[in-house]
Amino acid sequence: MSSASQPTAIDPRLIQDAPGLAGAWAGFRRRVSQGELGSLPVIVGLSAIWLTFYLANERFLSAVNLTNLMLQISAMGMISAGIVLILLLGETDLSAGAVSGLAASVMTILNVKQGWPAVPALLAGLATGAAIGLFQGTWVTRFKVPSFVATLAGSLAWQGALFSVLGSTGSVNLNNPIITGLTSTFFSAPVSWAVVVGFIALYVGTTMVERRRRATLGLPLAPIRNVATRMVIICGAVVVSVLIFTNDRGLPLATVIFAGVILLMELGLKGTRFGRHVFAVGGNAEAARRAGIRVDFIRITIFTLGSTLAAAGGMLAASRLLAVNQSSGSGDVLLNAIGAAVIGGTSLFGGRGSAWSALLGALVIGSISNGMDLLAFSSSVKFMVTGSVLLVAASIDAVSRRGRQAAGRA
Repeated sequence: MSSASQPTAIDPRLIQDAPGLAGAWAGFRRRVSQGELGSLPVIVGLSAIWLTFYLANERFLSAVNLTNLMLQISAMGMISAGIVLILLLGETDLSAGAVSGLAASVMTILNVKQGWPAVPALLAGLATGAAIGLFQGTWVTRFKVPSFVATLAGSLAWQGALFSVLGSTGSVNLNNPIITGLTSTFFSAPVSWAVVVGFIALYVGTTMVERRRRATLGLPLAPIRNVATRMVIICGAVVVSVLIFTNDRGLPLATVIFAGVILLMELGLKGTRFGRHVFAVGGNAEAARRAGIRVDFIRITIFTLGSTLAAAGGMLAASRLLAVNQSSGSGDVLLNAIGAAVIGGTSLFGGRGSAWSALLGALVIGSISNGMDLLAFSSSVKFMVTGSVLLVAASIDAVSRRGRQAAGRA
């Protein structure tokens, strides 16, 4: 086959649009036709969900309810951030829920029953998650056990460890002000705006530095109009969010922690060599290996980071509930975390997604749950609606993948 008949492999995100609105519209249609939907479907879906619940109950978009919504999704979103990392490799982690419960239990037992100060107990909880991720990642890599099987076995084992750690009481209450303050602390307006300025400066600065670095290396650049639009949308959303928070109790510390993790993840994935290697391994592991990338190291590190984030999510959940018990990390915790990652736009086929997926997906699932609670819908309806949204998200992922394959980019 001649080269002229080969489908183009140029990333449509890096093709300069023609000037004017017609050029922007043509560029948008080209990217959509080649499967480059980005976060557009989830943003449109989230807008529709918020509008629907607002029309049904005006309290849904009140400052009090939106603040509560962010507190509700922080723990689940943190676990989902770890799931995003695993999915980027094209792997699966079914142990995240159990790991979150076990890490929270370790933290609580050390603090309440062993008398450890809050900070060492928190670090021990995170270390528990990291050790589990290191073990599971090593097992998957060295013995070539499918991650689905290894983490399913881990889920059962860590659930048993949770029962053992809690002992016969089965439930332990938390009363340390530092640990409970993770989800009950709210910053005043001046501090909140200082945080916003720092966030925007970090985001815009790193984006422009990355763009300059690509220009220096002679690499293709995304159209500056697209970059500017993305900046305006993200920074505008942050400003509006803080306006809402300051009209209620203030900016929640849990939201700062969650958003900070998401921002660091995004910068790490898109702006570092390690992040690029993660996408390369997820896109085609064999090609990555032939290119000299340490595939095993990437896999073990990502499993370790994923379980550490699951542990952090479990501790945030314990802080909000003021206790841990035998049901910590069970129920729909894992399913919601995986669902949030997929709904947010992370591909189940590996190699495509972003840290923002965890935030957007958690907002979708949390909004559905929160809105239906306001309307007094039953749990059965919530499960059916959430499942339908997940099915639609997975279908969009599959269809967009076909578009990329047709364009020779998947």
